[in-house]
Amino acid sequence: MPRRTATMLASTLMLIALLCAGVLLSVPYSEMSPGPTVNTLGEHDGEPVLQISGHQTYPATGHLNMTTVRVTSADYKMNLVEAVYGWLAHDEKVVPHDTLYPEGQTEEQSTQENAEEFSQSQESAKVAALKELGVPVQSWVIVSTVVKDSPAEGRLHAGDVVKAVDGTPVKQPSDVAELVTKHKPGQDAVFTIIPAKEQAAAEKQHRKPTATQEVTITTKKSADTGPERAIVGISAGTDHTFPFTIDIKLADVGGPSAGLMFSLGIYDKLTPGDLTGGKFVAGTGTIDDDGKVGPIGGIDMKTVGARDKGAQYFLTPADNCAAAAKDTPSGLTLVKVKTMKDALGALADIRNGDTAALPKCMAKG
Repeated sequence: MPRRTATMLASTLMLIALLCAGVLLSVPYSEMSPGPTVNTLGEHDGEPVLQISGHQTYPATGHLNMTTVRVTSADYKMNLVEAVYGWLAHDEKVVPHDTLYPEGQTEEQSTQENAEEFSQSQESAKVAALKELGVPVQSWVIVSTVVKDSPAEGRLHAGDVVKAVDGTPVKQPSDVAELVTKHKPGQDAVFTIIPAKEQAAAEKQHRKPTATQEVTITTKKSADTGPERAIVGISAGTDHTFPFTIDIKLADVGGPSAGLMFSLGIYDKLTPGDLTGGKFVAGTGTIDDDGKVGPIGGIDMKTVGARDKGAQYFLTPADNCAAAAKDTPSGLTLVKVKTMKDALGALADIRNGDTAALPKCMAKG
C-alpha cells in the first residue's frame, strides 16, 4: 500500500476513533437554546393566556410576548461532540451543568422549584398591575414552607397567616425572621396565627377571619455557618386577596422571568386602548409586588427567540442590558427597564412612534 494511502487511511481511522470517543465521553455541561415565546394578549393551546372576570376588560391588539429558554434536563448526559457543536452554534449556549442545576439538584427538584417561582411571579404580576392602576389589594404574611424535622413541623403549616411574633405585629415576611432571631436558641417564640383552613374559609365566604391561635415554638440553633442564631424552621411569604379574578393559563412554563410581561398584559386588558399601538413587543424580567423589575438568566437566548418570532422591541431588565447588548439580533431594539412604570413609559414612546426617546441598552450598561 502506498505511503500516502496508508497515511490517509490512518488519519481517517483516527478521526473515526476520536468521533466515537467524543460521542461516548460525557462532559459536565448543559445546553441552553431559545424556547417558545407566548403573546400574553393572545391565546395558547386554544384558550386566552389571561382570563379576567368580575371586572370590565378591553380588547388589546399587538404583542406583549413573554420569552423562555429551553434547557437540557438535570439528568441529561451531554457528550463532547454535542458540547463542541453547542459552543460553535450561534443560537445555542453550552454552560457548566452546575450553573443550571446547583449542588446536584435533581430534575424533580428543579421542576418543583420552577413551578413555585412561576406561581409566585403570577401573583406578583397581578399585584404590580393592580397597584399601578390604583386598585387596592389585600396582603398578609403567611407561612410559605415548613422545614422537615424542624421545631415548627406539626405546629405551623403552609398557608397559616402570621399576625404577630411575641405580640409584635408582623407587616412583611422579613419581620418574622427578625423577631425570631431576637431569641437565643432554646428559647420560646410565640406565634399569633390564623390557621390556613380558617383563612381559606373566610375568603370563600367573603368575610374577615376571626379565629386566631397562639402557638409556642421552642427555637433551635441554625445549622449554617456564621454567628449563632435562633430559628424555628419556616420561610415566610406573602399572600393576597384580589377584588376580582385574574387567571393566567400557561402550562409547561416555569421560573419567575415572565412576571413583567404578565403584569403588562393584565394592565393592557384592564385599560382602554392598546399599550403597544399594534407593535410586536417582547420582553422578560422578574417583578415584585411594587413593580420593580429584576434580572433573569439566558437573556441572549431570549432575544434570539423573540426576534425569530418577529419582535421589534425587547423590554430588558436594566441589570441584563450590558450582556444583551453584546450580541443584539439584527432588527431588535433593546429597551432598558427598571420598573413597570419604566416599561409603561417605553410602551407609550413605542406607541407614539417616539423611538428616539427610548432608554436603549448599551454594551457597557
